[in-house]
Amino acid sequence: MQASGCARSPGRDYIIRYQDMGYSGIIVTDHFYNGYSAVDKRLPWDAWVHKFCSGYEDALNEGIRRGFDVFFGWEETFDGDDYLVYGLDKKWLLEHPESIHWTRKKQFEKVKRYGGCIVQAHPFRQYNYIRRVSLSLAADAVEAGNRGNAQGFDALAYRYSQQAGLLALAGTDMHNAYDIQKENCFGTYFDKKLESIHDFVNALRDDKKDIRKCNINGVKVPKDRFNLYRNERIILPVDLYDKNNNKVNINIKNFLGLE
Repeated sequence: MQASGCARSPGRDYIIRYQDMGYSGIIVTDHFYNGYSAVDKRLPWDAWVHKFCSGYEDALNEGIRRGFDVFFGWEETFDGDDYLVYGLDKKWLLEHPESIHWTRKKQFEKVKRYGGCIVQAHPFRQYNYIRRVSLSLAADAVEAGNRGNAQGFDALAYRYSQQAGLLALAGTDMHNAYDIQKENCFGTYFDKKLESIHDFVNALRDDKKDIRKCNINGVKVPKDRFNLYRNERIILPVDLYDKNNNKVNINIKNFLGLE
């Protein structure tokens, strides 16, 4: 609504509902420039960034008022594949308009250089608006559990994370605050409360700066969410890219251990 074209609620409306569900915090990841953004691309860059951050800022202010943590990120899109960027802020965005032209490789390298991390979002989603499944190793983790996915998509994503040696996370991918119910709220557990988005980043990166900080303790998904029943269909072409954004020649079913 404020930044994402698919959102149906203002940022502030999510806070009390997640708080009532027992969450200690959320990360707002609206669709960024090359994705399903609701922000007019004709705006000057500074104005675009200010508008893009408005939903997060409204949520943050409500979170402060209610004693609930709200952190910032965004979701960038390439060839139908989406990546969640964490650990950078509005000031960084204002100073880096060139980021909208980055490749997967450059995004990964630059975000890491500036202290952030990358998570590939819902990688095996197969809906009619997606042309192909593009998997990239230029990421720190995989959002294997996604409330907006069919169960089979998440099972394939989890198997991919295991085969690729990437951490598996879960997220709700919520677009409407009134859809928040106990049974459809996903998330990631940590062994202690996150004090900042940097605790989240530190837990994901393989070059942890402080091993005393938070560590991932599991994911909140429905029971059997990641079970493969051997009837999962891969109906779209699948490409795998290495960290240098080079396409890897693989048999995806063989890579996933499905054959």
